[in-house]
Amino acid sequence: MVGENADLLQHPRRNLGNRYRTQAQKFARLASKDPERFEDNMSWAEQNARQALLHDFTDERNWRCLADIKVVNQDGDGLSAVLEDVFIVLGRDAEQIEQLKEVDFLLVGLELLEAAFARDPLDPDAWWNMYSESEEIEAELKDFAERCRRLDFSDQRANIVYARRLERIRSGGREGLFIELARHLLAHRPNNHELWMELGRLYERRSEMDEAWSCYDHVQQLQPHQTPRDAFLQRITGKMMGEEAKPWTAPSIEKRSQFLEQMMQLSQRISNLSEDLPTEETKDIETEKVNPDLTRLQSLLAAGDASEAFFLARRLVSQGEQWAEEWVEKAKKEF
Repeated sequence: MVGENADLLQHPRRNLGNRYRTQAQKFARLASKDPERFEDNMSWAEQNARQALLHDFTDERNWRCLADIKVVNQDGDGLSAVLEDVFIVLGRDAEQIEQLKEVDFLLVGLELLEAAFARDPLDPDAWWNMYSESEEIEAELKDFAERCRRLDFSDQRANIVYARRLERIRSGGREGLFIELARHLLAHRPNNHELWMELGRLYERRSEMDEAWSCYDHVQQLQPHQTPRDAFLQRITGKMMGEEAKPWTAPSIEKRSQFLEQMMQLSQRISNLSEDLPTEETKDIETEKVNPDLTRLQSLLAAGDASEAFFLARRLVSQGEQWAEEWVEKAKKEF
């Protein structure tokens, strides 16, 4: 329940974002008209601007509003933090901000913010129009794909922003690129059930039924109140259409394990865990006394690698290791 509430808070709700931004601008105007209550009004303005971002981080106006207030308050460190957060939402390496440590953010911070949005609009339609109108769209998309392969999308906001961009790529007819990059995003954050659903629908349209089943199975695992896997099984056997049952069954254990193994390998590429290989003296003792898969799961969660732990635990469950179900739930709680 706690995880669901956290996800809801970080999911864009435009109406509330607009309302809080309007309130922030109102208090900022009051501050300019009433010097005696300047600090109080600007404090309320900043609080409302933060709420606007909390409710809708996909609206660039909310970021500009908070940044403008930071400038008025002469809060250079706060403006630096805002820009760093923007870079995280855009899937960029936050370490890039280190190169700007000597920069006067109060002087050029707003320009840096506009430059970031000019290259990477948060609105997915504006972003896609920028690419689709380019004469070198294939080269531009190739560069975008290369960036996606090296960026960090573990932040839920970044995952949502890029998932919406990938939807535009899919609707633009580039299904192969969508599949590759969607799986990359899901390796960073496996609890993005909306993207799992879109990927499953695409696999189903392409008649790649085993992969579609695996995606729908993930959605049903993450959102037990939804039943896309069961509905898919009904469709594929023709029961919903009154057709004769078709000879299709759920993927074999080997096929499910292979799919989860591929996702786990993607997760390993972004893992921060550095494993210590067991010495020859302890290897025999460890294999006798400790389940290596259990040890691996414990190490992954301790290191904060919930994504890889999730796929490993799900692979073990698919192979009949029922004890790993507990670890699926533990990994989900860490998202």
